[in-house]
Amino acid sequence: MKNYKKIILKSIFLLGFILLFSFKTEPKTKLNTKLMAYCKSLPLEFNLISNERKSDLMEIADYISQQQKEKKAINLVFVCTSNSRRSHMAQVWAQIASVYYNIKKVNTFSGGTEQTKVNKNAILALEKTGIKLKSHQQSENPIWIGVIGDKIAPIVLFSKKYTDSTNPSQNFGAIMVCSEADASCPVVNGADFRLGLPYEDPKAFDNTSQQNEKYDERCRQIATEMFYVLSQIKK
Repeated sequence: MKNYKKIILKSIFLLGFILLFSFKTEPKTKLNTKLMAYCKSLPLEFNLISNERKSDLMEIADYISQQQKEKKAINLVFVCTSNSRRSHMAQVWAQIASVYYNIKKVNTFSGGTEQTKVNKNAILALEKTGIKLKSHQQSENPIWIGVIGDKIAPIVLFSKKYTDSTNPSQNFGAIMVCSEADASCPVVNGADFRLGLPYEDPKAFDNTSQQNEKYDERCRQIATEMFYVLSQIKK
């Protein structure tokens, strides 16, 4: 199982590498049409973010700016307990925001304090925004491939511990997106930046009449805040 996953991941990363160099004469990227419309609506809601929350988000922006100043890669790892919902949403939206605002060298990852699987309700919420997600692997912990547009490397999603070999082990910023992970990981080894940025868990509404509404709501909140962060970066 582990070897199979590594082969798939290597193939995907190779595809991304080929894509980056195949379009050297035509460097412009293009987000999916539906996704682009969703993205354009997000800055209109920056005013809904509280000043206190903006202060936290600016810490991430400052870290990114410092990495830029030092000409270093910008690696962001979003950590939650089970790496099944909020951490994947944050990974996806931070990456999309970097494309939207044309911020180079941004690489986003996610992980948990335990491994489970990506929740299907989270996948559904992401798909509604225009992200094309597919999984060709039938297993307890499938790998999802997210296509966000032309000439853009796909985003790879699967549940894993934050110490997984596919995540950076040093020179990265760790953003704790749930209070449980924030409390259980006061120190994230290898991280040169750490921030607690908790979001309410939509899992609380699983199998209720509010399930889809709450997943969509959390997805949009995370998207808006990640876009706010990247919008603050000087190109």
